[in-house]
Amino acid sequence: MRTDTISAKELVGIYQAGSHHMVGDGFPVRNMIPGAGVEEQLSPFLMLDYMGPEEFPPTTHRLGVGEHPHRGFETVTIMYHGKVAHRDSTGSGGVIGPGDVQWMTAASGVVHEELHEKEFAEKGGLLEGVQLWVNLPKAFKMTTPRYQTLLNSEIPTVELEGGAGRLRVIAGEFRGVAGPAKTFSPVHLYDLRLAAGHRMELDLPEGFNSSLFVLHGQVVVNGAQTVDEVRIGLLGQRGERVVLEAKQDATILVLSGQPIAEPIARYGPFVMNTRDEIIQAVQDYQAGKMGHLS
Repeated sequence: MRTDTISAKELVGIYQAGSHHMVGDGFPVRNMIPGAGVEEQLSPFLMLDYMGPEEFPPTTHRLGVGEHPHRGFETVTIMYHGKVAHRDSTGSGGVIGPGDVQWMTAASGVVHEELHEKEFAEKGGLLEGVQLWVNLPKAFKMTTPRYQTLLNSEIPTVELEGGAGRLRVIAGEFRGVAGPAKTFSPVHLYDLRLAAGHRMELDLPEGFNSSLFVLHGQVVVNGAQTVDEVRIGLLGQRGERVVLEAKQDATILVLSGQPIAEPIARYGPFVMNTRDEIIQAVQDYQAGKMGHLS
């Protein structure tokens, strides 16, 4: 084994939410990326919104975000509590609940809506989730849109030694276990639960942009710095190994991806490489070329 030759991946910054606001009328979010003050250091991850946790009273009104477009990237929604219903202009759709993940590739353009699922809305309850925006390389920005529903039962779980917790592999691989998500650039995305008083060693590729989003609990990184609840710990590109120890039971979203070294032009729901491409995206949407919901 080459354990002794693996170098440590340094924690280079800890960031809190940049804003706290409503998305539509159904998603109270804390914006961690890019509002936390980091953006390029996290490519290919463009945005991370933490939804809730918040209790919603029973209602017959469908709360959420109505019809809106996307082009040039992917949206990834990870549910911890509650249920969200999605439908889009390609005819895809579905409901995701606790443990499920929705991976929508907007690519050349889709129009979609995201609403509290009907039965969940009528009963009320706790809503908690994360939505990521993942950039697409230029070569794939205008490919055909696709939709992946990754159910909890389809996401493999690795039990950690000594009762330390468990790690679900959403994308990429961990200790030889591959996640079900299909990606356009190399990405590792893990849902990690680490029990209080336990530690684990996590290997992430050198040269990748990697970070730890702590939803709940406190995590000590490399025996030194503590990342508190609702904070992002940014890791350096150098090195491969990070040691995590939970001071409290912790829920952690681990993000690691190969940087996309290309220009970024952003305007609202469009992420392209040039201003001209953004203008074209707006014109295509206005002309109905991304479709509409019936």
